[in-house]
Amino acid sequence: MSAPSQDSSLRAAPLLRWLGITLVLLLALQIGVVLSAADWSDGVFQQLLIERLVSQAPMGFVGLLLMLIGSRLDHPQQLRTPIRWVVCIISAVLAVVMIAVVPLGITGNQSLMGEADQTLEQRRSQLEMARQQSANPENVKVLGEQLAQAGQLPADATEEDKIQAAQTFIDKQLSQMTEQIQQAERQRDLTINQRFFGGTISAAVLAVALVLLALGAVL
Repeated sequence: MSAPSQDSSLRAAPLLRWLGITLVLLLALQIGVVLSAADWSDGVFQQLLIERLVSQAPMGFVGLLLMLIGSRLDHPQQLRTPIRWVVCIISAVLAVVMIAVVPLGITGNQSLMGEADQTLEQRRSQLEMARQQSANPENVKVLGEQLAQAGQLPADATEEDKIQAAQTFIDKQLSQMTEQIQQAERQRDLTINQRFFGGTISAAVLAVALVLLALGAVL
């Protein structure tokens, strides 16, 4: 029973190894495409690189793991074969890259949050200004006249009708502005959380996994 099982393992080892190499090469190609347009001073490029590294690194991790399993099946008695050193070195390099990504991700998140907060503050200021203007009876009266002249009110509309129509219009505009600010706040929070957990935290987890893989390859 052990001989067929051993033969199957030996046949599977090259397949696992080449599958792993293929995945690692695909990772290199994906990162190479981004690096071909490298502009390290551009925050957009940095964020794109971080996203590509974090999203594609698991594929490289699986590829390295398959290479290691194939090597162990091929040479179960040898602890440090050349391919295991290759797995160790590539894993260590990727782990260092993931560790470097963490502070970059934190800085990028802080910059994004600052820009989003500044935009939201401008919108809140506009909303507050609009509320102050709407509280002025003269402004409401002028708007009512403008609505009447634009044909949005009956020709026989009274002064009260014009004021009521103007107030309704203002309330609708203020409601829309408030809703837009709330949507922008939700979008900001979603984007920050996605980049934090899907980028920074994921990079830290991947760094730990790659360090363990590097150690497992030679120990």
